[in-house]
Amino acid sequence: MGDDNSIREDLTELRRRAALTEDAARGEAVARRHAGGGRTARENIADLVDEGSFVEYGRFAIAAQRSRRDLEELLSRTPADGLVAGTARINGDLVGEGRSACAVLSYDYTVLAGTQGALGHRKKDRLFELIDRMRLPTVFFAEGGGGRPGDTDIPVVSALEVRAFALWAGLSGKVPRIAIVKGRCFAGNAVIAGCSDLIVATEDSSIGMGGPVMIAGGGLGEVEADDVGPIGVQAPNGVVDVVVADEAEAVAVSKRLIGYFQGAIAPGTVADQTQLRDLIPERGRRAYKVTPIIQTLADEGSVTVLRESFAPEMVTVLARIEGRPVGILANNTLVMAGAITAAASDKAARFLQLCEAFDLPVISLIDTPGYMVGAAAEAESLVRRASRMLVAGAALTVPLIAVILRRGYGLGAQAMAGGSLHEPALCVAWPSAHLGPMGLEGAVRFALRRELEAITDEGERERRVRETTSAAEANAKALNAAQLFEIDDVIDPAETRALISATLATASSSSRETGRGRRFVDTW
Repeated sequence: MGDDNSIREDLTELRRRAALTEDAARGEAVARRHAGGGRTARENIADLVDEGSFVEYGRFAIAAQRSRRDLEELLSRTPADGLVAGTARINGDLVGEGRSACAVLSYDYTVLAGTQGALGHRKKDRLFELIDRMRLPTVFFAEGGGGRPGDTDIPVVSALEVRAFALWAGLSGKVPRIAIVKGRCFAGNAVIAGCSDLIVATEDSSIGMGGPVMIAGGGLGEVEADDVGPIGVQAPNGVVDVVVADEAEAVAVSKRLIGYFQGAIAPGTVADQTQLRDLIPERGRRAYKVTPIIQTLADEGSVTVLRESFAPEMVTVLARIEGRPVGILANNTLVMAGAITAAASDKAARFLQLCEAFDLPVISLIDTPGYMVGAAAEAESLVRRASRMLVAGAALTVPLIAVILRRGYGLGAQAMAGGSLHEPALCVAWPSAHLGPMGLEGAVRFALRRELEAITDEGERERRVRETTSAAEANAKALNAAQLFEIDDVIDPAETRALISATLATASSSSRETGRGRRFVDTW
């Protein structure tokens, strides 16, 4: 017993079959993948998960094509039916084994272009039910060409009874799901990505609800695969959350993203907080970068910007403060002066839903003249889309902390604060802040319209506007608002991080509202 020469025949066959599922048995396919600048499914999973933690499901599945292809060919060329899937641990060294359990699935582009096979669908169903039952955060490498028409072993007419998409969509709001896309991702594969909470995609990605074959079949002409939905389209339009150079960076970013949903870790390095005193220009009309403020407040190296190219007037960030994961919402004065557009409202509302679903406190950094207005803005369905942000804010049960950096005007400022300056657990302002029901100069011009029209000299008219606006600004200072208790406090910017930490520590000791129905996270 134990002698290799006496190994039973059934064990020998098991080892042979197992070896066929490994990359080493598929040298030609692996070489092609590497030559194209990609990694194999198993290489990506090995890079993502904690060493030795991956428990695979369905590795011996093969494409359902026995009636048209030889069994040995299927064993060697279609291992796992093109879907490597299982449970694992991610970030165990940071969060501990108890919080590191996850699920990982990856289409294998070296197997029939990562298409979705009949047994692969069954495998997804099995994993998705386990994910639901065990509440496992999930990473899904979604590259692939969509449904596979070549499977012949299972009778099918439409295959529309497949449950995988309903099961995957049904996980929304239950567990965080991150999709990674490299290269081409079409049809059903794109739906897997689109139903996810976050999408990380490489620069060479092309993502579309239909690939070239479907496009041509619909009579819409010939389109190259890489032109269907390139990253130059899918990042600015908001489909992709984070754009990366390659799969190695995608894995690194995804490990950081999944970490935000795994809870607190040891506090990180902290920047000199006195820098915050000089990051807002003294001139009230001067734009500035808000990202350095976020990076200074957050633990060093913990900031991930989401949907950076989409609606850049609104910044959405996942980060850590004192090791605690938080969501940060901020107005970007470099774009449209930080006004809240319809797209910015969509972006913010969806981000608030994400934070609410997965217990992430929200920090709102406010510097906005309010909602964008005008005929062009209204053509973008502003009334409905702007209101999404207010509805999402009103639904928050996670702590919300508002910090008014400079301008807090109108309904837009209220939306940034969850609907009212008294909605957040704490609402404070920096000394540079001014508050008002609308932009002060606009309010002056409206209130004094008849008086200004009576002034014939244009220079004199503008001098009168400046004088009156200056007086309004003096009245609108944050300290005056604090005197009337419209806000909770005016603080030294250098104290902001400490106050956030203290407030979150207090808020976390209180139980969140219970009894409310589960909310899914809007895909948009």
